[in-house]
Amino acid sequence: MSDSKKNKNKYLEDSDKSEKKDFDYEILPSIDEKKLKESSDSEENIDDIIDISNLPDSGLTLEEEIEVIKETLPALTSKLPVPSRVDNKLNQYLKEISRYELLSPEQEKTLIRQFRETGDIALAKKLVVSNLRLVVKIAMDYKSAHANVMDLIQEGNIGLMKAVSLFEPDKGAKLSYYASWWIKSYILKFILDNFKLVKLGTTNEQKKLFYNLMREKERLEAQGIKPDHKTIAQNLDVSEKAVALMDMRLGDAGSEVSLDIPVGENSSATMGDLLPDSTDVAQDVEFKQSLQLLQENLDQFIQGLKPRDQEIFKERLLNDAPRSLQSIADDYGVSRERIRQIEARLLDNLKVYMSEIIR
Repeated sequence: MSDSKKNKNKYLEDSDKSEKKDFDYEILPSIDEKKLKESSDSEENIDDIIDISNLPDSGLTLEEEIEVIKETLPALTSKLPVPSRVDNKLNQYLKEISRYELLSPEQEKTLIRQFRETGDIALAKKLVVSNLRLVVKIAMDYKSAHANVMDLIQEGNIGLMKAVSLFEPDKGAKLSYYASWWIKSYILKFILDNFKLVKLGTTNEQKKLFYNLMREKERLEAQGIKPDHKTIAQNLDVSEKAVALMDMRLGDAGSEVSLDIPVGENSSATMGDLLPDSTDVAQDVEFKQSLQLLQENLDQFIQGLKPRDQEIFKERLLNDAPRSLQSIADDYGVSRERIRQIEARLLDNLKVYMSEIIR
């Protein structure tokens, strides 16, 4: 059995044992009481108020934590409103969640304390559904970074459930303050993972082009040089075929290309699978601009890392087939656990870095 599966099973066993007990309040992020009082009526300072640096590591990846939440709160996840996939799906979803009443501060505190004491999933559900509008509000702030806002809402809902399961009212913050960070984190992680999953770069050539094609085009145009595939290929030391393929994937909105062209040599996905749900040209352009901006900021983040951290980041977080922790540890003469700690730190730093950019 792999370490991740062992950790996950242990995590689930521990969750089962403590289902009806009080939560371990030591795992909660620390709250800056002074900043909290100064910002009691504002939700924009959540990152300053809540310090997550002292959160212990469960030994799970974020994806595994999501699965744990789904498994430990089945009654909650199965009954949450699920964004519809029909036309006008966002409006339908908004109409559906509007049926749930907002809780007064007093009602919220009472439910939270009762949930802490009993572990009753029905109480957790009331807390979650009363804050679904908050998830939509935050997801809309990120909509330009992902084509389908309903996906962001789904991820944000998972973050909200995580917040409800950990929230401690006696720390002084409102649930909405605390939940905002978790919602943002899950949405941002989904956006970053999605850019990797669309497989815009699956080979070294494609990865180089993914980060540099648009930049090289702009540089050549600024010098009055036509940015044809041959010139770009020579300047970036890649093949013309690779330039043509990436140019097509990142091409102008509305260009006519076959939607049946495979994304990669070993992939069953097609170009059509990569298209946003909307066919509106303006939205398509906005999406591509957001994608380009995000990849540029990600590149800047990587460039700011030490050489060792750059290598670990690329091998563990950007590689479609991540190298094992032990393999990287052997390269640097350190323990497997040390590499895992560095990876976790890099991911946390990336979340903070990107959160400042995507608001």
